[in-house]
Amino acid sequence: MLGRPWFTSSSKQQLLDKTRLPIMARTKQTVETARKSTGGKAPRKQFAVKLMRKVTPSSATVKRPHRFRPGTVALREIRRYQKSTEMLIRKLPFQRLVREVSQDLQLNLRFQNSALLALQEATEAYVVGLFEDSNLCAIHARRVTIMPKDVQLARRIRSERG
Repeated sequence: MLGRPWFTSSSKQQLLDKTRLPIMARTKQTVETARKSTGGKAPRKQFAVKLMRKVTPSSATVKRPHRFRPGTVALREIRRYQKSTEMLIRKLPFQRLVREVSQDLQLNLRFQNSALLALQEATEAYVVGLFEDSNLCAIHARRVTIMPKDVQLARRIRSERG
């Protein structure tokens, strides 16, 4: 403090104490003060009937289960089945169907397990391909839903009329 010898550290501290603003504890902002600071509008007045409805708790206060928007679960299932490689047709019902159809051709036919699995694999590949072609037919008709006429058209284009 070469320039001002009368200005000591204690007088400097006293000067700072006088100019310092009082420090207040911070508080949460209420709706009213938030509205004042942001310039928002006051809430609209409600009718007595609406107020009574809000005040009285309904008898069924059970929380409803979460519901996804239409199509969300379908898209999730599509992604899940496109990722997976497992069979989509259950083995036992398919096996019974194969045995029933084979009874019409020849009696007492026996199948190896690998033969049934090969038949099931081929069947699923055929059905998936047919649905893909049917989907293209539906998209061509500016629809997103497959209809029986789309499957019929896909089979006709493939020359599989039966």
